[in-house]
Amino acid sequence: MAHQDALISEDILAYLKTQEEKSLLRFITCGSVDDGKSTLIGRLLWDSKLIFEDQLAALSNDSKKVGTQGGNIDYALLLDGLQAEREQGITIDVAYRFFSTDKRKFIVADTPGHEQYTRNMATGASTADLAIILADARKGVLTQTRRHSFIVSLQGIKNVVLAVNKMDLVDYAEDRFEEIKAEYAEFAEKLGLENITYVPISALEGDNIIEKSSNMDWYQGPTLMNHLETVDNTSYLHESPFRMHVQWVNRPNLDFRGFSGSISAGMIKPGDEIRVAPSGKTSTVKTITTFDGDLPSAEAGQAVTITLDDEIDISRGDLLATPDHPPAVANQFAAHLIWMTEDEMLPGRRYLIKMGGNTINAQVSELKHKINVNNLEHLAGKTLELNEVGYVTISLDKELPFDPFEENRHTGNFILIDRFTNATIGAGMIKHPLRRATNIHWQALDVDKESRSEAKNQNPAVLWFTGLSGSGKSTIANIVEKKLHSMGKHTYTLDGDNVRHGLNKDLGFTDADRVENIRRIAETSKLFVDAGLIVLTSFISPFISERRMARQSVAENEFLEIFVDTPLELCEKRDPKGLYKKARAGEITNFTGIDSDYETPQTAEVILKTADLSAEEAADQVIEYLKNNDYI
Repeated sequence: MAHQDALISEDILAYLKTQEEKSLLRFITCGSVDDGKSTLIGRLLWDSKLIFEDQLAALSNDSKKVGTQGGNIDYALLLDGLQAEREQGITIDVAYRFFSTDKRKFIVADTPGHEQYTRNMATGASTADLAIILADARKGVLTQTRRHSFIVSLQGIKNVVLAVNKMDLVDYAEDRFEEIKAEYAEFAEKLGLENITYVPISALEGDNIIEKSSNMDWYQGPTLMNHLETVDNTSYLHESPFRMHVQWVNRPNLDFRGFSGSISAGMIKPGDEIRVAPSGKTSTVKTITTFDGDLPSAEAGQAVTITLDDEIDISRGDLLATPDHPPAVANQFAAHLIWMTEDEMLPGRRYLIKMGGNTINAQVSELKHKINVNNLEHLAGKTLELNEVGYVTISLDKELPFDPFEENRHTGNFILIDRFTNATIGAGMIKHPLRRATNIHWQALDVDKESRSEAKNQNPAVLWFTGLSGSGKSTIANIVEKKLHSMGKHTYTLDGDNVRHGLNKDLGFTDADRVENIRRIAETSKLFVDAGLIVLTSFISPFISERRMARQSVAENEFLEIFVDTPLELCEKRDPKGLYKKARAGEITNFTGIDSDYETPQTAEVILKTADLSAEEAADQVIEYLKNNDYI
């Protein structure tokens, strides 16, 4: 960093001003394993003289201990900081580095190439303005090169550099570079990538990184650093309609009420009219406030607090927008979804979705198709597995505002979160709203659940019997219904086998089909409860998530989970339908308890230990619980 030392020592204020006025470029490096991403960034920092003396000393020592260059400087170690990365010689996590040249400031994300960590690459790409996609000159365009390019296109990155690395290992051959260039250009055309720059480099030797390579006189384009310093980085968001998610309602005292957030698109000034989504209410901007005082205007990228002329209801998660270009508001939309966890995506299962400042319940209601990253072919499928990309329909618990991702990356993206682990399991880019979601309304009826229940002199409820096949669920449920019927109660039983002859006859026994099976039963049970009935359901229902979904579909006191707790050994001994025998012989797959998991209930209201109880005694326990808790 010697080239800046003089200015820093002579006039620190002048130095800080020059830094403030420089433009900022965010970029990522991506590509397949061992294409040289970390080495490239390390080389950029090294040749730009942007490494401090203590970093240099540590790098020299580390290169001798764990380097891959025979004791010479291993530039990749500047980025690969995790112990596992150094042991395996691969990048696992996203490594961010800030550096600056005389012309521009940079934030670079070195993203992993291994397929297992594609989710980390997608995370790094989410905020990038430019992507450097590396290809090994010996191997050419690989599957992971295509996958990362596809994710780059989905993430809306406009500027792409294909850096053909390790040219020194192919004797700097121009024909090899042109061959890879042609292959990639054909694939990129299908993706709609247009602003592509092709640069032949050797990250290890420094060819075409900072200085022109004497080994490749045939190349007449810019060096990599020259391109990074000069590429047009003008954000389209400055010219887009105004958008700002409300992240905080700022109310320090009775005399001030502002709405704080970062402007994601457009500009705003006092006197401008704004519209609040999803409510649709309008007002006029009174002031734009920051820590340093009021501003005459503000634009995309600035964090501000806006006050309004009117006292209208605005909450965290609302979206402030221009009235003449409002965002879409819907509770369903189509989107591309990148799946980021080893547990497969199951349509119908409830997840959490985070959009802007909102975190609410959502589900992937339909997987329309999966996308083959090699040829972009649309593939049929019921689930998504780790690193797969699909085109899906997302359903939300309530209407939220958003824009199509291609119009605004900040208001058109979302993440899915596992409801139990809080882990991020998917990232999505919204394509368009589903308009049918906005014109369907719940019809108000004069005869409601309360009046139906009163006429039947009972409290409606779902008695949800769950347990392994052969545990006795259906037998006990049948006895319970007979006892309720003898008391004059109005009931109905939904049995697993029976509904598969009609309502669910199109479903198999995969995890995805089991989720859909329970979703349909939960919706049907909800209708029976609305009719004022006590409905008994007898299903294995192996997953906690779906049982919780069924519970949440009705009121809190209208769902009783009854766990028929029978050991697997006893269920196999009974085996009334001979299913366990067939499953053990491999004649039946996806059989719960054998090759498909059963997740034991954690919050069941009633637990029936049928190894010690007869079916009649178990039914009596259920009736006693219903009496003691005023259901009958």
